[in-house]
Amino acid sequence: MRKKPEWIKLKIKGSKNQDGVEKVLKTMRLNTVCQAANCPNKMECYEMRTATFMIMGNVCTRNCKFCNVETKRPAALDSEEPLHVAEAVKTLGLKHAVLTSPDRDDLEDEGAGHFRDCIRKIRELNENTTVEVLIPDFHASHKLLDIVLDEKPEVLNHNMETVKELHKEICPQSNYENSIEVLRYAKEKGLVTKSGIMVGLGETFDQVVGLMKDLREIDCDMLTIGQYLQPSTKHMEVVEYITPDTFKEYKRIGLELGFKRVESSPFVRSSYHASALNEDEISD
Repeated sequence: MRKKPEWIKLKIKGSKNQDGVEKVLKTMRLNTVCQAANCPNKMECYEMRTATFMIMGNVCTRNCKFCNVETKRPAALDSEEPLHVAEAVKTLGLKHAVLTSPDRDDLEDEGAGHFRDCIRKIRELNENTTVEVLIPDFHASHKLLDIVLDEKPEVLNHNMETVKELHKEICPQSNYENSIEVLRYAKEKGLVTKSGIMVGLGETFDQVVGLMKDLREIDCDMLTIGQYLQPSTKHMEVVEYITPDTFKEYKRIGLELGFKRVESSPFVRSSYHASALNEDEISD
């Protein structure tokens, strides 16, 4: 395993709000991507009393080489989960709620209806809360995407994950073009769009810039770029630790290309500082 440089060594800090947030999640039987993906920013987010809810369980039907979420046959959906998520949002006092999920290719609608139900219930109980959804690709089916997009979440987030040249290797059951279509169609429907990628998987600088250009061609509004960190020895190894200066250069180029917001640094993840990152775009 490649030795981590000094800039990638995160100092773990406790959070006075950790117990409170985790108690709410446990009481309402909720999963978060913070826990499932072993996110390095978990304590910081808990300190801010935020969490990204991972609906539809913590098991995925796809097997991407970077992901720490378990792959096997998922359990049936919990019909009470939309209510529990909405109640958790209310209890935590969230102004901006983020929902994501594993891929659920086992379901007829791939989970689109469950996203819809969660959005509706959050708004029913939290009229001043904005909603961001970080969705799977739904195989780029407009019929399935419409189930979610017609609820008009304030932000539609879908991760490209990696550059086009590595996509099939890193995400063998997904498709680069499908992901582009998800974001293109969401923008066509008038939504604020956002995507995220990992670096350090073997991509070149020019390939990252090429991906940025692909996203700007479909008018994607926001982009997050973070360092890939190997979750375990079973996952793909880190090819390179990207320097902080390179992350800064990616941000500079992204803004120059026309993204309204770019977050680019080693520990950035899709939902990191989501409320602050999206605030201006939501209000425009």
